[in-house]
Amino acid sequence: MKLLIDANIILDVLQKREPHYKYSAIIWKLCETRKVTGFVSVLTFMNMVYILRKELTPEKIEETYKALSLIFTFEDLTEEDVKNALMKKQKDFEDAVQMETAERIGADFIITRNVKDFMKSSIPAYTPLEFMQRVEFDD
Repeated sequence: MKLLIDANIILDVLQKREPHYKYSAIIWKLCETRKVTGFVSVLTFMNMVYILRKELTPEKIEETYKALSLIFTFEDLTEEDVKNALMKKQKDFEDAVQMETAERIGADFIITRNVKDFMKSSIPAYTPLEFMQRVEFDD
């Protein structure tokens, strides 16, 4: 199963943001244990670095990238993603790019805490808790 993981899920874990940490960490663990394949757009990584810019040195950025790349598959941003996202005429262009990336990689779901921003997506978007309630995994 392929999941496109939105930045807020990764930031929940990296920053231990409550009350979201618990279920975001479960998604992270599913990716780490290869029960699902977690994809992260390089755009997401760039946005995370921007958000965390005051906390990250260049060395810490590299360390974070290496650690995340052991767990998640980083997916490149293509010109076609940008063109298709522009045609969606979404209020949030970055979310439209995420939708396009999810479609291109054949993701089964988008995992985000901002489900309402993905209402027009052809790929279903769930919060971590909603995903866990809908999908069963063997222990």
